[in-house]
Amino acid sequence: MLTFEEKQQIIESFKELTRKEISMGRLNYHFEGSQYEKKIVVEKLHPNGNGFVYVGDLLRYPTAQKGLVNIRDFTEQELREVVEDSIMYLSEVDEPVEEEKFEQTWLNRDKAELLLVNDDPYWNIYHGENLEESFGTRDDAEDYLYAEGFKPSAQ
Repeated sequence: MLTFEEKQQIIESFKELTRKEISMGRLNYHFEGSQYEKKIVVEKLHPNGNGFVYVGDLLRYPTAQKGLVNIRDFTEQELREVVEDSIMYLSEVDEPVEEEKFEQTWLNRDKAELLLVNDDPYWNIYHGENLEESFGTRDDAEDYLYAEGFKPSAQ
């Protein structure tokens, strides 16, 4: 097991982290470049060697609570990796994916027309500009249209 001083030296080798002293001789290390409200990478590093690193919902690490992994028994390599992963995790920005709007015309035998539209998160069916029905899934919306005698138009 690494000593408190060894862990401190490894963590402080990450220039993007800022050391903050807290109670009982413990230390927190903040990442000011975080893209999120969460800025603390290393929490409550204690002189007894215990401490936590924030890994959010990274599946690689088993977390006890609040996205924190205990680093008490970590090797130097494991500690370096988890701190790197935490910094990368807090640096990433989820880019909104611009999805193309889905619209599909459905016709019945009488040539009545309904429009199936994905208005995320709903699948809506419109008759002209009026909302006819709304569903949670595309399958449910299509089942309704088929049951009402409509089929997708061949446009």
